[in-house]
Amino acid sequence: MAMPVSAARLCRLAGRTVTSLSVRHKRAVSLPEGRCYISTSTGNNLQFRLDERTAHSSLDLFKKDTGVIYRMLGLDPSHVQDNPERFRDWAVVFGDEKISNGRHYWEVTVKKSREFRLGVAEALMSREDCVGTNSSSWVFSYAHGKWFAMTNNKVVPVTLVGKPDRVGILLDYEAGLLGLVDVEKATIIHTFRVQFKVPLCPAFGLWDGELLTHSGLEEPAGLK
Repeated sequence: MAMPVSAARLCRLAGRTVTSLSVRHKRAVSLPEGRCYISTSTGNNLQFRLDERTAHSSLDLFKKDTGVIYRMLGLDPSHVQDNPERFRDWAVVFGDEKISNGRHYWEVTVKKSREFRLGVAEALMSREDCVGTNSSSWVFSYAHGKWFAMTNNKVVPVTLVGKPDRVGILLDYEAGLLGLVDVEKATIIHTFRVQFKVPLCPAFGLWDGELLTHSGLEEPAGLK
């Protein structure tokens, strides 16, 4: 059984566009006993960095691990540490905080990229998947000059966004809300409504240029 073409067109594997992808048995990440690779956030004003241990070999972190840049060739996968948290097939990186409650807001500078995904994913999501293609991740995708909301291979066009230099992400864990925010107008453009049950991480996919994250921010007044 293959992915719907509408979702597959937005999926990139090892730097190439995939038009079909066979479904195979997916494994959640299993961390060594007694090891916690990221801390857990229990309040608001989430502050995080990008976690190099999760980053695909085509992604380089910069600016004290708050930014990520895509390099088409990247590193030889054998030259990066082999650990269960790392994405091996997909150009994805997670933030280094787990979120299990609270209302959180962060922003991402996107002006130097033409293809990316921003959102959240379950901390132990299978590393064999790309964010947005399973039921463990919820992302806002920008590709081919258009915005989409993606989860579980379902792709919904998001209109009236354009290509801003910077966007916001609002997560309300208890309310089950994930929103894409227009930072200039301080309004929510599109939302997911989800019953979150397990810890989440900020999640990023990148196939062009660079992204810069801004966390520890106060939520803009008036967001609902």
